[in-house]
Amino acid sequence: MRKSTRYSLLLVTALIVALIVAILLRKAAPPEAARLLPESDAIVYVNLKPLRLATHFDRTPVTRTSEYQQFVDATGIVPERDIDAAAFALHRMDDPNGPNGPVGYSEVFEGRFDGERLSRYLDSIATARETYAGHTIYTVTIHDGEVTRPLRVAQLGYDSIAASNMPTEEQIHSILDRHRSAASPFSGSSLLSERYRDVPILSSAWGIGHIGLPFSDRGYLSIFGLQLPLPEDTTFVASLRYTGTLRLRIEEILPSPEEAAASAQKLSVLLGLLKSLQQIQPRNQQDAAVIRLLTSIKMDQRKDRAILTATVPMELLQSLSSNAGPAPSDMH
Repeated sequence: MRKSTRYSLLLVTALIVALIVAILLRKAAPPEAARLLPESDAIVYVNLKPLRLATHFDRTPVTRTSEYQQFVDATGIVPERDIDAAAFALHRMDDPNGPNGPVGYSEVFEGRFDGERLSRYLDSIATARETYAGHTIYTVTIHDGEVTRPLRVAQLGYDSIAASNMPTEEQIHSILDRHRSAASPFSGSSLLSERYRDVPILSSAWGIGHIGLPFSDRGYLSIFGLQLPLPEDTTFVASLRYTGTLRLRIEEILPSPEEAAASAQKLSVLLGLLKSLQQIQPRNQQDAAVIRLLTSIKMDQRKDRAILTATVPMELLQSLSSNAGPAPSDMH
């Protein structure tokens, strides 16, 4: 009897340990939406739940175009209210002057959706349909002035949607293939496998890879018209994490410590010029928040990385979120 009881206790203990290990591994794994993304040059992920809780952007009135409003009315999806997480794969385009511009996107959205209403809406506007891996892929033609491009959309489940505006079906097929094998907590693209370990734990938003792609300008990064001393193919790990204050961290990964030191020095000089803006009298609350952000920026260098850290004022986040609620890029 004692031996049987001992074996039972050992079995229960082993099961508890295995459960704890599984939970820890799952917590350390990339979010499922990011794991589903295809191979890409960069990945950006946003968990909108804490952002919604902090800024209440879902309660802010949003001005919508007629097409966007038609999408909301037909599907019942209010993106700023119903999307909980979004993951984006950024693909560098061979022809930057093509319909996609320099960057194409593949996307996975998680949230609360009425699948039947969404299917009816997509079926009503689709120019083509395909069945792949048990899912219907709807192709919608997006008109942007004189430019047209396809947008492929598929429902992965009751709480997730995939989309891609790439010229071929390869990326949306990859997402569906990954969805079939998504049980593994460490599945995903090669970029995710290589760089996700560098993302600080509990980050609400992060990006890895060549995340400067949307800001490319003649081979360099340009933000708000300001050209940074960084080539467009620079590899970054960027994150936002709330630890009592909202902390921004951007790591530039370089081939050697010497190059990292040189880059940190260049960026420090540029930041010194930007910080001179704090002497300008702010015109409104948003200007004051931007100045506080600039004042908080610090540059550091550790081994092969140049590291920027800053504190993001919540007022700035609330202001930005009220001006741009989250929405699928082409679905409206």
